[in-house]
Amino acid sequence: MPLRKPWKPLERATVDSVPDSYGIYELGDEAGNVVAVEAGPLRDELKEAIAYGDGSQVRWEATPNRTAAERLLEEHRERL
Repeated sequence: MPLRKPWKPLERATVDSVPDSYGIYELGDEAGNVVAVEAGPLRDELKEAIAYGDGSQVRWEATPNRTAAERLLEEHRERL
């Protein structure tokens, strides 16, 4: 099950608005299809996604720490 948040364009301005914390994120193509689901330090991960052209849209959910992000990612993948 995808995150229940609207897609935002995967661009520098969006990444600048992302909280400086761990979390999970989904990358999507132009049609809104999920192409990747990952966890990590959000800003760093999304800067890398922009650099590699891994998607055109993004949505995320911040967590208080790495352990919480990894747990949420595992739960998220089980629902897919």
